Amino acid sequence: MPVDTANYIYRSGTTPNTRSAVSQKNKVFGYGVGGAGFTQIGAVSEFGWDECRTIDPVRGVGYGDQVAELVPSVTEPMTLTLNKTLMYAANLFQVVGYKGGVDGLMRSLRHARWPFDIKQELVFSELASLEEAAKGLAPQLADGEMKPLQAPKVNALFTYYEGCWFNSWSGSFTQDAAIVAENGSVTVTDILDGISQYGEYIDTGLAIASALGGAGSYGKGYSLRFAGGSNAPTV
Repeated sequence: MPVDTANYIYRSGTTPNTRSAVSQKNKVFGYGVGGAGFTQIGAVSEFGWDECRTIDPVRGVGYGDQVAELVPSVTEPMTLTLNKTLMYAANLFQVVGYKGGVDGLMRSLRHARWPFDIKQELVFSELASLEEAAKGLAPQLADGEMKPLQAPKVNALFTYYEGCWFNSWSGSFTQDAAIVAENGSVTVTDILDGISQYGEYIDTGLAIASALGGAGSYGKGYSLRFAGGSNAPTV
C-alpha cells in the first residue's frame, strides 16, 4: 500500500535563511511501493554519497623522475548511504518501491529483482533563491515548496540516481535504545540532473574552447598545460 505521507511524521517545519547549505533542506525521494511517482522519504537519519576513480601516471624511460601526464581511469560506481528510522508500515525497502513489510515478501537483498531510482533535492533558502534570480540563473523549482499562495518561489538542485541496487542492508534492536535504525548502502548505475544534455560533449567547465561559444571561445580556469605550455619552461 502507498506510504501515508499525511500523518504527523511527515509534517514539515521551517529552516533558517542562510547561504550555507543545511541538512534540513536536503530532501530524498523514492518510488514508494504502490505510489504513482516520487514520494519524499521520511525520517531519513543520514544520506550521503561516495565515488572514486584511479588516476594513473604516465612516465617515460630516459626523462627522469617526471610525470608526463595523469590519465583518469574508469570511475567506480557511486555508493549512496541511506539510513532511516524503521517505521511499522514503511521500511527501507518499501520507500524505494519494493514490496516489503506489510506489502509483501521482501525481507532480504536476495529477494530484489529490479533496480530503483532515487531523487535528491537540495532546496535553496529564500536568500539563495533571490540571489540566483538576480544573476539571471534558473535552477529547477523545488517540489512542494509553493503551497501557500504568498510563498516565494525557491529553487533546488536536482540529482537523479538511476538504476540503484542495495549492496548492504542492516538494522538491530538493542536493549538501551528505543529507536530502531535501518542502514542501507546503495550502488548507483548513473547520475543525472534531469535537464542537461547528456553525452560526449557535455559542458562541465574548464574546457579550452567553450562548448557554448564554439572554437576560439576560450574557457577560464583550465590548466596551462592545455594552453600551449605549463608554468615551467622546458630545457
